[in-house]
Amino acid sequence: MQLAQGMEYFFSGFSLITRKGLKRFVFIPLVINILLFGSSLFFLYDWLVQGFDYLNTLLPGWLSWLEWLLWPIAVLVILFSYSMVFTVITNFIAAPFNGLLSEKVELYLTGQSINDDSLSDTLKDVPRMFAREWTKLCYYIPRALGFFILLWVLPIFGQILWILFTCWMYNVQYNDYPFDNHKIHFKQMKADLKSKQGLSYGFGFAVFILTSIPFINLIVMPVAVCGATKLWVENYRINYRT
Repeated sequence: MQLAQGMEYFFSGFSLITRKGLKRFVFIPLVINILLFGSSLFFLYDWLVQGFDYLNTLLPGWLSWLEWLLWPIAVLVILFSYSMVFTVITNFIAAPFNGLLSEKVELYLTGQSINDDSLSDTLKDVPRMFAREWTKLCYYIPRALGFFILLWVLPIFGQILWILFTCWMYNVQYNDYPFDNHKIHFKQMKADLKSKQGLSYGFGFAVFILTSIPFINLIVMPVAVCGATKLWVENYRINYRT
């Protein structure tokens, strides 16, 4: 079943990040994710505490029990929505390092380098990588706003669509790195991912679940890059070999 196979590709990233020759390329994306994700969650928790303290000043004493009901709801909403938004931001910053990690994982898996670019040529390619991240951001924002509004208008139906959209975006976000390393257009990349929707949503769902788990989410980014690269090598790479 493609859904299960897609999830397996993500989890394969856990073993890949520990492989000799790849660990040093995992280090920088991992540090970026830990620093940004970890610090932002700390400030977000502080903001929630202050928000609930303010709410308690507005509620009469006999409604103070509402805090115990609202806390888990607020935490769940944050875990399932904020995580995706922050992932987009973090990956924007870490794009050059994620691209390099994906390139080295592909070399490890296939024994063939993508190109013979020098360090200076690689550095010159950084603006193109950021431009690609901007393309993904422009793709994400209007759709996220639409699904977020629907989430409040039709809560149950909107929640299902929001989860599906989030899984799709996680899939796009991480699978784009190996595609982009081969200079494959964003539109073509989306078409390829849609052609194997079971793999795509299975992979995205695994990222979605692990990103929602505190502390584990700190290592999801390099794991997902590695897993997505393996998915590319075994399912899409053959279509672009010359």
